[in-house]
Amino acid sequence: MAEAERIIGTPDIPEAAGDESAQSGSDSEETSEETAAGGRDGQRDEAGTGGRGKRKIAVLFSVAVVAYALDLISKMIVVAKLEHRDSIELIGDWLRLSAIRNAGAAFGFGEAFTVIFTCIAAAVIVVIARLARKLYSLPWAIALGLLLGGALGNLTDRLFRSPGVFKGAVVDFIAPKGFAVFNLADSAIVCGGILIVLLSFRGLDPDGTVHKD
Repeated sequence: MAEAERIIGTPDIPEAAGDESAQSGSDSEETSEETAAGGRDGQRDEAGTGGRGKRKIAVLFSVAVVAYALDLISKMIVVAKLEHRDSIELIGDWLRLSAIRNAGAAFGFGEAFTVIFTCIAAAVIVVIARLARKLYSLPWAIALGLLLGGALGNLTDRLFRSPGVFKGAVVDFIAPKGFAVFNLADSAIVCGGILIVLLSFRGLDPDGTVHKD
């Protein structure tokens, strides 16, 4: 009898089934843990990207507010203290402060198209606001902030100064020798535009990616 049992062998099914069930349960737990870990990593990455985007948007609007405030305050002072008065020489006749009203674009160009330039400035503001949602680059945030602040500064003049809404004349007062008279809003727009050109040449996009043509 003992010999027959040795030859046939005693089945060990319950123990084997138990081992397989335990192993299967262990694998399932590991898979669940890996999935959960991957989900947490994805949430952290998404949160980190969103945080960086919000910081860049904050930089954009902070730069815009500073540029706009400086332009607005400087124009108020010029209108109150300098308009209808003699020019002030800062560096001999090379740089003067002289208040004028400009119905055209930046640096006095296109005075016959005041309404068109007003609409263009408003469109630029809308485009920058929409682009801000995909902004992840600090240099681009600064550049767009300068553009936004400058556009808002001159748009304020066109909306609220005489001779009327959409036809208002912009206050210019910085007068270099041999050059057109301009204001701080014009300077912000030009600086922002130059920075955008440099960033484009470097292949840096507003979303932070770098490409080479």
